[in-house]
Amino acid sequence: MKKLFSLLFVCSSVLMSAQDQDPKAKGILDDLSKTTKAYKTITADYAFIILNKDKKQVEKQAHKVQVKGNKFKLDIPGNTIVCDGTTLWNYNKDAKEVTIKTFESTNEDQLNPSKIFTMYESGYKFKYDKEEKVGTANCHVIDLYPSVKPEKKKFHTVKLYVDKAKKQVVKLTMLMKDGGQNVYEIKTFKPNVEIADPVFVFDTKALKPDQISDER
Repeated sequence: MKKLFSLLFVCSSVLMSAQDQDPKAKGILDDLSKTTKAYKTITADYAFIILNKDKKQVEKQAHKVQVKGNKFKLDIPGNTIVCDGTTLWNYNKDAKEVTIKTFESTNEDQLNPSKIFTMYESGYKFKYDKEEKVGTANCHVIDLYPSVKPEKKKFHTVKLYVDKAKKQVVKLTMLMKDGGQNVYEIKTFKPNVEIADPVFVFDTKALKPDQISDER
């Protein structure tokens, strides 16, 4: 969970200055940001893969995320995390327990999976690397370097793969300081799918009082 959070919490709401930034990379990221923000909703399935320093796979998980504005639902092995924009529910499937917290969108210590699609917007310097094919998609590869408290990050570089035609993120690879890699491979990406608001509210009626931890 912490490895996932390290990616999803790295952003805030203010765009980085264009000064000293790669103009080619900036143009691609500006187009990506414009395209992504035009979506009313996003539904995506992605694989989260951990590689060790020898590039051997040590873990692979299937994740699913649904995003609608500041609302989201994330399904990962063992947990379902739901947020209606103000309240965050984290349901542990094995223990059948839910923890409830107040959600603060500007708090980088709280989960916000929608940032996986816009993480480049804040706190990074960027540089165009190359073109590379990911599956059937011809992609731009842009290197992101943390510029805000980089010494506190567990990674030193994020390689962002952007579909040239669709202007969508198809892959992210975090190069960790210990030599390993955390890879996010977008398997399916469906924008503007109708999602009812109740999807982003966790129903606690089936749980007993001792299964609910309300920390608000």
